[in-house]
Amino acid sequence: MTTTFETVSFTYESLLEAIQPASGGRPINDPATGQQIGLVAEPGVAELDDAIHAAHAAQRGWAARGHEERSELLTLAADAIEANAEALAQLLSREQGKPLNGPNARFEVGACSAWLRATASFTLDVETIVEENGTLAELFYRPLGVVGAIGPWNWPMMISVWQLAPALRMGNTVVIKPSSMTPLSVLALVEVINSILPADVLAVIPGGRDVGERLAAHEDIAKVMFTGSTAAGKAIIRSSADTVKRLTLELGGNDAGIVLPDADPDAIAEDLFWGAFINTGQTCAALKRLYVHEDIYEEVCEALTAVAKNMPMGIGLDENNVLGPLQNKAQFDVVARLVEAAKESGARVLLGGEPEVDQPGFFYPTTLIADIDNQNPLVIEEQFGPALPIIKYSSIDEAIKMANSLDVGLGASVWSSNKDSAREVAARIEAGTVWINKHGAVDPRVPFGGAKQSGYGLEFGVEGLKQLGAPQIING
Repeated sequence: MTTTFETVSFTYESLLEAIQPASGGRPINDPATGQQIGLVAEPGVAELDDAIHAAHAAQRGWAARGHEERSELLTLAADAIEANAEALAQLLSREQGKPLNGPNARFEVGACSAWLRATASFTLDVETIVEENGTLAELFYRPLGVVGAIGPWNWPMMISVWQLAPALRMGNTVVIKPSSMTPLSVLALVEVINSILPADVLAVIPGGRDVGERLAAHEDIAKVMFTGSTAAGKAIIRSSADTVKRLTLELGGNDAGIVLPDADPDAIAEDLFWGAFINTGQTCAALKRLYVHEDIYEEVCEALTAVAKNMPMGIGLDENNVLGPLQNKAQFDVVARLVEAAKESGARVLLGGEPEVDQPGFFYPTTLIADIDNQNPLVIEEQFGPALPIIKYSSIDEAIKMANSLDVGLGASVWSSNKDSAREVAARIEAGTVWINKHGAVDPRVPFGGAKQSGYGLEFGVEGLKQLGAPQIING
């Protein structure tokens, strides 16, 4: 198949207009300024049911196109995203709050096209399991049907693509429910992608909790992909039980980083910073607890503080900023509460910790807290914002015990000048991914998933693609 499309080109204004409701709607405000961006329709379960019905009807035709044609269409969708990247990034910055520059809005939009291209490129061959004595057993992966995707507000576009790209590539159709905090970003992304895809293959229904609950329970949804809190993930498990749905759940994390005594504080300081403060700390697999050996503890604190204090925070559309506001007031309150608990305990504030009360927007200053107990709320609860506790340790066994002490295990990292030593420590950490001398770096080719109560199922790569198919053995 060779298909050509005339790429739809949007400005920010025309893209926003394209996703506005014909009448009514709920206001969506910029978390940096409080100003209204636009309106979002609030469909209910009836509209969701209609979208699922249409997706169910379209699925067989979509599957019949085959891997090659679906991959070509996904690649063309990546082209369409790139052609509209600036309009998408501006809307994302206004709605989510993240700056245009740094590893933020433009970065996220670029990741959307990169993930589509990578997913389209994967080869999914038939696997021969046994071939001997006249027996041939082969493993195939068939489409599941309609996949329900429920996304978060921190990386709304990118994580939506993480969900929809492998689902569509495998031959499923997809219905997305975006976060009620960031629906416009996902509506806009789907508007661009659907300029390429056939009708009803991909739909987005922005709604409230009732829509999410119905999606998780609906008898015509074969699988749910969810990224969000552990509590919400448990609710989805319960809602999906009666229909025995397949699930991929990427849930809460409180990632630990361990700095070994042979690490170079100045060499790792900037990577430590971005591991913790990417997207202003609003990332599931961000570094949220930093354990530093006593021999270099003060040096790491000083080097990290020197980097952090020079990272500008402000309105995302200002090209100079690399940190933005928290996306919503509820998350601002969580960060403020946890930092206050640390301060009241006597922990040492290296930077930040005092938000300006009279400024517009949900800005919380970049905050580093040292000399803090491992049982402090700022350590044991996921802060999901720009505040990092730094805990001193004396022995590697002590650091590993503290790192493994929580019931979550999405990611972790080890920092050392000796990669062999770092790998030995990494093997003892209970987490789905352990990075060495970096934190949170994801790759569309490398499987990603959590341990313990950080969820189950894999995303990315061929292994992630397989999770969107039903395995079938043909034995004869």
